[in-house]
Amino acid sequence: MQHDDAKADWDARIAIRSDEEREFSFPDLDPPKEVTAVGGTGQVTIDWSPVDGAAGYLILRGTGDHGPLEPVDHHSGDILSVPAPPYVDTTCTPGTPYRYAVASVPEVTVVGRASQAVSAEPLLGGDEVPLVSVTVDSVAEGKELPKPWVPMIGSERLSQLLCTDRSGGREIGPELEQALRRMHDEIGVRTVRAHAIFHDDTHVFGASGYDFSVVDAIYDKLLGIGLRPVVELGFMPRELASDPDKTVFEYGAIISPPSAYDAWYDLVRALVEHLVERYGRDEALTWDFEVWNEANLEVFWSGTKTEWLHLYDVTAAAVKSVDERLAIGGPSSAAAGWVDDLLAHAAAHGTPVDFVSTHTYGSPPLDVQASLDRHGFSDARILWTEWGVTPTHFNPINDSVFSGVFLLRGMKSAAGRVDALAYWVASDHFEELGRPPRFLHGGFGLQTVGGLAKPRYHAMSLLSRLGPVELPVTLTGDGGGSLVEAWASRDDERIAVLLWNLTLDQTKAGGAPELSRTVRVELSGVYPSWEATATTLGIGVGDVAAAAAELGIGDWPTDEQLAELAERSRLVSTPLELTGAAVELTLPMPSAVLLELRPPGRG
Repeated sequence: MQHDDAKADWDARIAIRSDEEREFSFPDLDPPKEVTAVGGTGQVTIDWSPVDGAAGYLILRGTGDHGPLEPVDHHSGDILSVPAPPYVDTTCTPGTPYRYAVASVPEVTVVGRASQAVSAEPLLGGDEVPLVSVTVDSVAEGKELPKPWVPMIGSERLSQLLCTDRSGGREIGPELEQALRRMHDEIGVRTVRAHAIFHDDTHVFGASGYDFSVVDAIYDKLLGIGLRPVVELGFMPRELASDPDKTVFEYGAIISPPSAYDAWYDLVRALVEHLVERYGRDEALTWDFEVWNEANLEVFWSGTKTEWLHLYDVTAAAVKSVDERLAIGGPSSAAAGWVDDLLAHAAAHGTPVDFVSTHTYGSPPLDVQASLDRHGFSDARILWTEWGVTPTHFNPINDSVFSGVFLLRGMKSAAGRVDALAYWVASDHFEELGRPPRFLHGGFGLQTVGGLAKPRYHAMSLLSRLGPVELPVTLTGDGGGSLVEAWASRDDERIAVLLWNLTLDQTKAGGAPELSRTVRVELSGVYPSWEATATTLGIGVGDVAAAAAELGIGDWPTDEQLAELAERSRLVSTPLELTGAAVELTLPMPSAVLLELRPPGRG
């Protein structure tokens, strides 16, 4: 009951945005042209031509010949805009005619004019499963395959690495450390972004001045794993807070502005100087310093936007006073907000912005390069320092196969246009609204308490098995390129093709038979003698929630049950037979499969 009350309070407050008034204007973008809508079984695919300057697009829908068009809601609990075409609408009713239009979005709080409306009707399913054809040019020269999941992962505050308390009978510190180690060793992740390096439990103010010994213990342990920190500078130390009673999270992080900005400057400068001295200048120059967390939400910043922009200026000056080459950025905002606000302010005042960081949930990340270009920061890096399937705590979708396939779709969308897409977070040892109340509680972690892989971790594992060379892919058929997607690659030993079937519509997270597709994959340069395997992620396959239900797991599994869960929820590869240079398989929604093909003798 305590968790339910905390969640209800949080859900009510998390939606309250801070000041969205601006002293600058956004461009009046043209609506997209060449808008099409094509009905298929259980879905309508909407496509359009991209618009210069758009961060994203909002899909609008209505019924009848006239009347209003309303945004299509895929029930993500966050922004509804998407970064690029196409969009697959599965919230529609088969057999009902619809009108669709698309509006350009220069920023998430601003929507442009709608395009001309086009009509489409989703179809009722028949006896046959619709076919999607996938053609992979296996002999193409290809290009480097971007890996936006590698640069960064999110985590609970890193002081928990030192915690000896227990959740579910398991010591928190060692399990969090092991979860992060696994992200590094198995997935190749390089950095960790987390909150609260200035929280009271790091005790940065000692009896005779600054004391960074706890910070040192945290970062020593992280570097020992092989990971580097993204230094999110926050929250406010009690000794500096103008209002220490303003807090967030169950652990009471202080969200108020400083009582004196010069004292904040001194603290930041002292920390950065200390990090450079302890870990070496060359090492520190590889770290990113991020200013605060989601100050555009009242729940995270009790001051005004003007006060936060001043905090950014002061923080940037403090970091750069140690070494101009150190990387500073923000706004670390919720729902892609305040990006233009920071950049317009920085351009007017000459404040450095080495990277832009922001967050969103439930949709692929928007294309904020348009904002960078508008304000003269085209070369700044783009870091999505939080991203995931839902912003809501204790949500069952976090434990689902749907969320794993969602991770694949988002990473593919981000590839080549963002520098990092950090899934939030590595482990269910996470306690913003309290520690885990039971084993499967809808926690944000890719791994459970006890260290088992959830479907989202399995999705990361499948991504990590893609090769370094990306190959061209063509998709046709009912939902090809919108419902069904593919990512093809090559290395010295094999061809690896990752396929998945997913809608963003979270009301269908438990599956939708009408959205199943037969997928035929044809690969040039592949022969029947090649060895082929398929590794599948689907409901009941690589699915720890389904395994726990089968075993009748209560609040917490025993050690024996945990071992059985690990076996039942692992990914399994099975051999496939090639028909010529083709493979045919069925992909339910949601599901994914990794095809790996090797010439004889290379298995």
